[in-house]
Amino acid sequence: MLRVLSLIIVGVAIFFQGCSEVVFIEKVNSQKQLDVRKKGEFPEKDSNQLVDWTSYPSHSTSWGENVTGVKTTFYTENKEIALTFDACGGQYGSGYDEKLIDFLTKEQIPATLFINKRWITENEELFVELAENRLFQIENHGTEHLPLSVNGRTAWGIQGTNSPEEVFWEVVGNQEEVKRITGRYPTMFRSGTAYYDDVAVEIVEDIGLQVVNYSLLGDAGATFSSQKVKHALLQAKPGDIALLHMNQPQSGTAQGVIEAIPILEEAGFSFVTLEGYELR
Repeated sequence: MLRVLSLIIVGVAIFFQGCSEVVFIEKVNSQKQLDVRKKGEFPEKDSNQLVDWTSYPSHSTSWGENVTGVKTTFYTENKEIALTFDACGGQYGSGYDEKLIDFLTKEQIPATLFINKRWITENEELFVELAENRLFQIENHGTEHLPLSVNGRTAWGIQGTNSPEEVFWEVVGNQEEVKRITGRYPTMFRSGTAYYDDVAVEIVEDIGLQVVNYSLLGDAGATFSSQKVKHALLQAKPGDIALLHMNQPQSGTAQGVIEAIPILEEAGFSFVTLEGYELR
């Protein structure tokens, strides 16, 4: 907790050392309601807290999708699967798969949606509709859709955050945006590319979120054909977390999901959101 409070204060301190006014204003605004999440609350920061960025290492010991602390499955004694859909945002990632969402809604299939701040900015009305749909659990997919690193590691050609401070704001920026619109802070986080280092995972946990990836690759970044999506989903086991996308309507994701779900239901599977489950 003390280390995260130190992270908060440094945003202000760096401004007075010469950072741009725009960055300063953005961070101060986001701090008005959000600092560190513990037990559903974000307490006021201590303005007298000493700044100590060295409390988090600037070099990590592991990097990837499955570093220590990343959750990939959930505990269940039933034949349950969690479908999760990412909405990544940006120039090529701000689409909306209406066919997919309409199917899930019509068939009453719950899902957890990890949504990026950029996508929310481009689709705020749609985001409100999704957040108001009780089938869907809204969670945090980052602010700029970056791999989460304390020293600028890259994944899939995308450079990650480059310091503990950047890790913090990649998470917190979207936390505040979701709270502003929905009145609720997310409790789970998935980074852009689903890559992390061990220090970044520690920071996210200290903020108060669980880092959630997947055990079943559903559409490979919305690149799978519908038949590949269907085949992937039919490999599901109880407690699997499937990773798919809801922001690429031209992809095979919707059709693959539409074809796979009835078969899975016939096999006795049901679908759940992640809320309330023990993640592993």
